[in-house]
Amino acid sequence: MKIAIGSDHRGFPLKEHLVAVLARGGHEVIDLGCTGTVSVDYPDYAFPVAEKVAQGEVERGILICASGIGMSIAANKVKGVRAALCRTVDDARMTRLHNDSNVLTLSVESLQDSDIDRLVEVWLETPFEGNRHQRRLDQIARYEDSH
Repeated sequence: MKIAIGSDHRGFPLKEHLVAVLARGGHEVIDLGCTGTVSVDYPDYAFPVAEKVAQGEVERGILICASGIGMSIAANKVKGVRAALCRTVDDARMTRLHNDSNVLTLSVESLQDSDIDRLVEVWLETPFEGNRHQRRLDQIARYEDSH
C-alpha cells in the first residue's frame, strides 16, 4: 500500500519509527516531514498528506502530533479526507469498518494502546463494511460538495 506520513516536531520520533515499520511491512512510504524536533506548525504537514490522499496519489495517510487533535482538524479541512484520531486498536478497527477513514491521526501523549505498531496494522488491514455506513459517507460527501 502507498502511504503518506507526516508529523510535527513532537510526533517526529514516532513518525521515524513508523516509517521504518511500514517499509519493513512492504508498504511504499512517502515521508512528507517534518525532519526533526525543532518546533514547526502542524498544518504545514497535515495539508500535504491529506491532499495526497484526496488526490488519490496515495491510498492512506498517517499524521502524528502531541495530541493528534490538531492534525485531525487540519486534515479534515481537505475535501474527501476522513481523518480519525485513534488511541486504541478498537478505535482503529471501528473507524475503518464504519467510517472508511483514509487518514489516521495519532497522539504521542495519549495513546492508550502501548502496541502502536498493532494499532497501525489493524487500521491498514481492516476493510470498510459499506452497506448502511456508505449511505452516511455519501451524506457527508454531498455536504462537502454543496458547501
